[in-house]
Amino acid sequence: MKKAKSMPNDQIPTHVDFGEGTLDRALELIRFLRANCPWDEAQTPDTLIPHLLEETHECVDAIRAESWPDLEAELGDLLLNLAFQIVLGEEKNRFTAESVTARLEDKMRRRHPHLFGLGDREDWEALKARERDPGESILSGLATGLDPLLLAHRIQDRVAGVGFDWAEPMGAWEKVSEELGEVRTAMASESRAAIEEELGDLLFAVVNLVRLCGVHSAPALHSANKKFRRRFERLEELAKSRGIDIPGASLEELDTIWDDVKRADGTAEDQ
Repeated sequence: MKKAKSMPNDQIPTHVDFGEGTLDRALELIRFLRANCPWDEAQTPDTLIPHLLEETHECVDAIRAESWPDLEAELGDLLLNLAFQIVLGEEKNRFTAESVTARLEDKMRRRHPHLFGLGDREDWEALKARERDPGESILSGLATGLDPLLLAHRIQDRVAGVGFDWAEPMGAWEKVSEELGEVRTAMASESRAAIEEELGDLLFAVVNLVRLCGVHSAPALHSANKKFRRRFERLEELAKSRGIDIPGASLEELDTIWDDVKRADGTAEDQ
C-alpha cells in the first residue's frame, strides 16, 4: 500500500470545528413539535422507521434524477427524521446530540488516521476489521434490511478487507464462467431448488466481478434498467408508428424494431 504523505506537525488538526447551529435548529424544531403536536408526541423510534426509509429512497430518486430543488427538499425531510431519532434518544437518556456527534468524530479520526496525525493511510475495511471484538465475525453488524444486491456487495467488501479476495478481476470473471456452467447443469436437471441455488451463486459472482472492476452493482444495474426502459419505450413508439400491435407481434418483428432502436441509440452491439 502506498504510504500517504505526512503533514507537518503544525498542520495536523487535533480538532476540526465544522460549525454549529444548523442541526441545533432541527433538534429544537422537533422538541417544539413533540411538545405541541399530538402526532409528533405519539411517535417512537419504531413508528418512524417507515418514514426514515421512505425519505432516504426519495433522496436517492432526486439524486438519480439530478433534480437539485427536489433533493434540497428531500434532504430537509431526511434531516427531520434524523433529528427526530436523536430527540427521542435524548428523552429516554439513551444518547444525546453531543454523544452522537462525538462518536461520529471519533470514528472518522480512527478511519482517517493519515488526516489527523494518527498514522499512515490504511484500507477502510481493514481498519473496521481491527475495531471488532476478537471473537466477532467479520460479517457481523451488516444491516439485515439491506437490498440483497447491496448486501452482496457489502459482504464482499468485508471479506476483501481481510484479504479474502481475488488478486485481480479476471479471477472473478472465471468464477462467473464457472457459475454459468453450473446453472446450465441445474437447468438440465429441471430441479427448481438446484436452479435457484445456482442462479443465486451466479448473481453473487457477478456482483463480485462488478466490484473488482471498480464499479458498484446498484448504480450499474440502475443504469442498465434506465437504458432498457428508454429503449423499450422507444420500441413501443416505433411499433405504433408502423401499425404493429405489440401484444400480437412476433418475436422477429420486435427484434427488428429493437435493433433499429439500438442503432439509433449508437450502441447496436450491446444488449
